[in-house]
Amino acid sequence: MYNQMLQPQQTLYQADPAFAEHVRCAREKLLDVCRQASNRPVRVQLMNGQVYEGIMVQADDNHLYLRVSNPNARAFFNPYASAQSEVILPLVLYTLLVITLLY
Repeated sequence: MYNQMLQPQQTLYQADPAFAEHVRCAREKLLDVCRQASNRPVRVQLMNGQVYEGIMVQADDNHLYLRVSNPNARAFFNPYASAQSEVILPLVLYTLLVITLLY
């Protein structure tokens, strides 16, 4: 085991420094946008075409947290329905394509 730790490692991927800087700047801009839209209804489109609508709850360095309706909520009466009919959906920042404010 000790000998395995001393063996040289093969790098499989290393981001180009210019690309990494571009991604860092885009993330900072996106975080500013997310902070301005906090607690507001938004539509979010991902790069793979998926679209979500909900309330933007929070954003951190890696994720945007969107409160969305839970399509799997039970149909019978539940006095706690608001707690069970909504979930927080974490979306990875670098997959976001469009964020639109809904009024």
